[in-house]
Amino acid sequence: MIEVTRFVFNSFQENTWVVYDETKECLIIDPGCIDDHERTVLREFITENELKPVRLILTHGHVDHVCGASFIEEVYGLTPECHTLDVSLVNEAPLHGKIFGVEVEKPPVPVGSLEEGHFVEFGKSSFEILHVPGHSAGSVALFNKDQEFLFTGDVLFRGSIGRTDLPGGNYDTLMKSINEKIIPLGLDVVVMPGHGGDTTIGDEINSNPFINLGLI
Repeated sequence: MIEVTRFVFNSFQENTWVVYDETKECLIIDPGCIDDHERTVLREFITENELKPVRLILTHGHVDHVCGASFIEEVYGLTPECHTLDVSLVNEAPLHGKIFGVEVEKPPVPVGSLEEGHFVEFGKSSFEILHVPGHSAGSVALFNKDQEFLFTGDVLFRGSIGRTDLPGGNYDTLMKSINEKIIPLGLDVVVMPGHGGDTTIGDEINSNPFINLGLI
């Protein structure tokens, strides 16, 4: 049984996820911890629950989702993993941080290992990798079929979709990713986005104005 804990970090109110199962092996997804307090909160949770971080996963390479990557590497020895098309975004995080007035430590050079159709495995569990470009060229979603939930990064939110005016963004590409990769997963699938609260695919089909527009 997979357990999920959300942390809301940094000035962008980004969702960082710690995902684990009965083996105590865990994934850290989108480490947004940017200051000492946030880093301590994350580290203490992992320690108190006796978890063993085994992979550091980036749904995409924008600065608010990678600003804690250097800390995770230092403490747990994990190299960040992303889609190959977002490696350059991760490497440019300190520059992009300055644009938004945020000081970011240079992340470790990521491994471009998250490819469509492959799986992120940990403990006795796994997520299927879906390539869902549009917010960034290398955005990925992580789907667990058994428990019917999906990490969407900044592709799909409750009542909204990801920005397409940032590096690698394209509106038509984003809507194609949502309509062809995410919606077919099923109405009951829980969406756990990179910002804001959870939703379901069914709720977004019924109420998200962008989805309704894209389905016309």
